[in-house]
Amino acid sequence: MAVVNHVEKKAKIENNAAIKFQIMTHCFLSNIVLSSSEIDCIALLASEGEQDLNSFCNKAATTFEVFKSAQTVRNTLGKAEKYNLIVKEGKSKKKIYINPVMKIQTKGNILLDYKFVSLEAI
Repeated sequence: MAVVNHVEKKAKIENNAAIKFQIMTHCFLSNIVLSSSEIDCIALLASEGEQDLNSFCNKAATTFEVFKSAQTVRNTLGKAEKYNLIVKEGKSKKKIYINPVMKIQTKGNILLDYKFVSLEAI
């Protein structure tokens, strides 16, 4: 029987931090590199739900100040679409939302129960 070093960590975090953690974990496991601002932008979309592209870009740039311009938000969303983190659909791809395949939980009480294992080769 193999000996395993078991590490268990528990923390109470805010809803927004739980959303960011899920996105960062997905990106880490998929070898996707994003800046903290890009993660903030995607987390904002996750918490806001399905949005119109133009209104979200303006909102993210002005109200939430994720980036300085709507164009920078649009560029981030293009990168996120390339990595299948978000979905753009509709005429001229005007509707955007988090890719459901990622299973990001955004509402209510959230318990994240991840189990990771690293095994040494024999």
